Amino acid sequence: MPHTGRLRRQGQRRPLYDSFMDIKIRSATPKDLETIVRYNLALAQESEGKKLDQAVLSAGVAALLADPAKGRYFIAEANGAVVGQTMITFEWSDWRNGLFWWIQSVYVEESARRLGVFRALFDHLRSLADRNPSVCGIRLYVERENARAQRTYERCGLKTTGYQVMEVDYSGAVRH
Repeated sequence: MPHTGRLRRQGQRRPLYDSFMDIKIRSATPKDLETIVRYNLALAQESEGKKLDQAVLSAGVAALLADPAKGRYFIAEANGAVVGQTMITFEWSDWRNGLFWWIQSVYVEESARRLGVFRALFDHLRSLADRNPSVCGIRLYVERENARAQRTYERCGLKTTGYQVMEVDYSGAVRH
């Protein structure tokens, strides 16, 4: 059953949506591929100033949509229009004998920001996790400079951990 939240208007700068519009959350399907790719391209540019290779990204999104073991995308809709997305991937924790769900690829249409779209997505994920005994927690990473996103995540109950993410990236898929 899809999650439904309430989309609230704040001020006059958001003419696309009426006050108290329903936000519906659903699992993504292969029909959402183009939208997810478009959102991820915008996300990388807006949050990190990076230009992704669209062909690599499209293949990556298609691979995840075809194989739920890799993860799942969720879509937020308002008035029948897609207004946001997120993805979860999975990390096994031997210390906890359970799965962490990692929230990734969070994007909300500019005209729908600050209206509860991420909250509706997160509440949907949390509801699914609460009903799944194999899930031991939900995590995400956020750019250090993205204070606005950090405040949003904190309002949802996420807390900063003592860990710092480090990586070696072999993909070559990210260009500056």
